[in-house]
Amino acid sequence: MITKETVHEFLSAAGIARSDTVLVHTSMRALGAVEGGCDGLIDGFVSYLSEGLFLVPTHTWANVGKENPRFVVGQTPPCIGALPSVAAFRKDGVRSLHPTHSVAAFGRRAREFVAGEENAASPCPPGGVWVRLLEEKAKILLLGVGLNRNTYLHAVDEMMDLPDRLEEPIPLTVVDYDGAEYALSFRKHAAFTGSENFGNYRKALEYCGALRFSRLGNAEVGIFDTVKGTAMIRRLWSVAEYDLCAQAGEIPESYYRDFVE
Repeated sequence: MITKETVHEFLSAAGIARSDTVLVHTSMRALGAVEGGCDGLIDGFVSYLSEGLFLVPTHTWANVGKENPRFVVGQTPPCIGALPSVAAFRKDGVRSLHPTHSVAAFGRRAREFVAGEENAASPCPPGGVWVRLLEEKAKILLLGVGLNRNTYLHAVDEMMDLPDRLEEPIPLTVVDYDGAEYALSFRKHAAFTGSENFGNYRKALEYCGALRFSRLGNAEVGIFDTVKGTAMIRRLWSVAEYDLCAQAGEIPESYYRDFVE
C-alpha cells in the first residue's frame, strides 16, 4: 500500500527537491491501494513539497463550453478523474479561475501562482499557469498515465503557435470564490489537438533526459522536465517536414540525435 512515507521516499529517490514545483497527472487505479485514498496521496505530496508548489489539474473542458458557458470555481466539477475531483475542492488548496484548464495549487505561493487565470483566452495562453510551469522549471509526474495526458505539451503548442489547434472564439463566464463574474472571449481546443499522439515524442524526450521513469505503487511513473522537454520539442518542430502529431508514429532519429540543449 502507498503511504505518505512511500510518497516521500519516491520523490526523494526521483531527485525532487522540497522546494520544487510539481504537477501530477494521475490514474488512481494504476497506482493501486493508497492509504487515505485521493486525500492521502495529496497529503503525501503536499507534506513533502513543504517549500515548493504541488499542482493537480482540475480541467472542465468537457463540461464548460458553448452549451454550458459558465465556470464556477467552487462548484464546477472536474471532468478528468478521481484525484482532480478531490483536489478541486480541498480547503488547503487554491483552484485557479481558468474556465477549462484550471489547476488546484497547494503551497505557500499557491494563490500568487494561479493569479490572473480569469483572463485566460485559450487553454494554455502566454503568461498563464501552464506556461509558468516552464518559468518554474517544474517537473510533471505522469502517475500511471502516458504523454497523451500531459497538458503541458499543449502549452508548448501554444508557445510555438501551431496552426489549427484552437477553435473560433466563444463567450464564457468565470465566477470566482466571492461570486464576482468575468466575461471572456475564449478559444477552446479544436477537435484535433494532436494529444492522442503525444507519445510520438517519447524516444526524443528520453534521448535528451527530458523524460525518465520510476515506479510508485503498481504504476510506472514518467518524470517530465519542462525545461529540457520544451527545448527538445521546439527543436523537433524546427526541422519537421510534417505535423509530428497528426498520426501515431516514431519521429525520425535524425531529427534529434545531434541535439544539444
